[in-house]
Amino acid sequence: MKIWVDADACPGVIKDILFRAAERTGTQMTLVANHFLRVPPSRCISFLQVTTGLDVADNEIVNRLQENDLVITSDIPLAAEVIEKGGQALSPRGELFTEENIKPRLNIRDFLDTMRSSGEFTGGPPPLNQTDRREFANQLDKILARHSRQPA
Repeated sequence: MKIWVDADACPGVIKDILFRAAERTGTQMTLVANHFLRVPPSRCISFLQVTTGLDVADNEIVNRLQENDLVITSDIPLAAEVIEKGGQALSPRGELFTEENIKPRLNIRDFLDTMRSSGEFTGGPPPLNQTDRREFANQLDKILARHSRQPA
């Protein structure tokens, strides 16, 4: 399993959790973004800069994704593509996207997009809080533990 991070919108505190987890477990992780990001020197952590453009980073992640890889993203359409390709998707708030919950999440996203395009102000998500960080770290640990128990 490899971890892919949709890094353009990933909060710094979540990246820090990911850096520590990748080092602790020896899991390969790549941050993908359309602007330069500094990553700690590590044999496990790499950075891939892509060109600027709509969904360029998302498409690069999907193209490189292997079955059972983990993608960190809050992008619902990207999460849906990851699941369709046999990967796992986890939001920075610790929500594990699954085949069971991704379609309702896509419907809600599309509904909110429609509302916004009609001039309705829907607001954004609340700021990341300590509970979100803890939930993310717990879900990540569960996924990494499950992966380490699987035969290579």
